[in-house]
Amino acid sequence: MTSENPSTFGGRLLIGATGSAAVATLPMYVNALRTTFTGTVTVLMTHTAATFLPPHTVALFADRVVTGTTPDDWARENQATLAAEHDMMAVLPATANMLSATATGAVPNMLTATIAAADFPVVFFPVMTGAMWAKPAVQRNVDQLRLDGHHVVDPQWGQRYDVGLGEFVKAPMPPAPPQFIEVVREFMPKSGPVVV
Repeated sequence: MTSENPSTFGGRLLIGATGSAAVATLPMYVNALRTTFTGTVTVLMTHTAATFLPPHTVALFADRVVTGTTPDDWARENQATLAAEHDMMAVLPATANMLSATATGAVPNMLTATIAAADFPVVFFPVMTGAMWAKPAVQRNVDQLRLDGHHVVDPQWGQRYDVGLGEFVKAPMPPAPPQFIEVVREFMPKSGPVVV
């Protein structure tokens, strides 16, 4: 049976989750995505992301969760297989550290290695403090990522709870789930009808 609803779309999405407190909201994004996305969702978590949000919690929402922490899985879950099995990647949240590593070609973990191995669109959703986002080094990394053919969605500013300060601050915000869905729709390579 094919999906004929023009608002739905499919594909094989890989979400890269990095070590920011904002990763705690990831299930909300995957859940919202399910309203129109008919494809598969794999979440690749860095070690630090998995300390903020347990992978088994993410597994309640995603089709598959990869952490790279179990050597027994490395033969079938590595940067080459992940790159071959997906159509695009959304890095949410993308920390300043992740932007830097990717902009310089460093591959300190499976997520950065998968980005380096990928030949599909990679979209970064930066989440960090306002002071960090304004730093020339961070902006140079963003510029380099764009020059390298990646996509970086400029964060919107708003009131956000800062866990370190214990108060609300005006800072770059993660995108609203509808904006995230539209960006995934925009960059997901188009294919034929989705079979469901």
